[in-house]
Amino acid sequence: MLAVMDSADRQKDRDKQTQEALFRALIKRVAQNHDRQAFAGLFDHFAPRLKSFMMRKNASAELAEDLVQEAMIAVWTKAGLYEPAKGSVTTWVFTIARNLRIDRIRRDVHMPMSELGDYDAPSDAPEGEELLGRKQEDGMVSKALGNIPDEQRQVLLLSFVEDMPQSEIAARLAIPLGTVKSRMRLAYGHLRRILETGL
Repeated sequence: MLAVMDSADRQKDRDKQTQEALFRALIKRVAQNHDRQAFAGLFDHFAPRLKSFMMRKNASAELAEDLVQEAMIAVWTKAGLYEPAKGSVTTWVFTIARNLRIDRIRRDVHMPMSELGDYDAPSDAPEGEELLGRKQEDGMVSKALGNIPDEQRQVLLLSFVEDMPQSEIAARLAIPLGTVKSRMRLAYGHLRRILETGL
C-alpha cells in the first residue's frame, strides 16, 4: 500500500514539474514574442483558479473577475520580469493577483479588509502590480487603450493612473457608481480581447 502511495506521489511530482516547465515556456514566449496563443494558454489555466482564490477570500464574483482581468493583463505586460530562479510561474502569478487585491483594498477604503497571506508563496513580484502600470512598460497596452471607447478609457486612466477610487470617479464624471463599475468591466473585457487577438 505504501509503495502504491509513494508511486502516486512521485507521479504527482513529475506531473507538477512538467506543468511548470510548460508554464515557463509559455511565459518566455509571451515575454519574447508577445505570443497571444501562449498567453491564451496561461489565461485558460490561471483565470479560473485566480477567481476561485479571490472568492475564497470573500471577494464578490464581480470583484474577483475584475481582479483576474487585471492580473492576467499584468502577466502579459510584465512577462519579461519573471525570473525562474525566484520561484514558480504559479507563485509569480498568484503574487501579482494578491498584490492587486491589496492595492484595490487600499484605494477603496469602504471595502472590508481581507488578509490574503495564506497562499504559501514568497513575494517575488514587484510590489503593487497594476493594470496600466505608471511606466506603461509594454507598448501593447498603450495601443490597446487607444482602441477602447473613450468613456471606458477615461475611467481606467482615472483609476489606475490617478489612483482614484471608483466613488471619486463617479463624482468627478457626474455618473452613477454602478456606471463606473460597468465601464471598468467592459474596458477589461476589451483589453483582454485586444491583447489576445490584436483586434
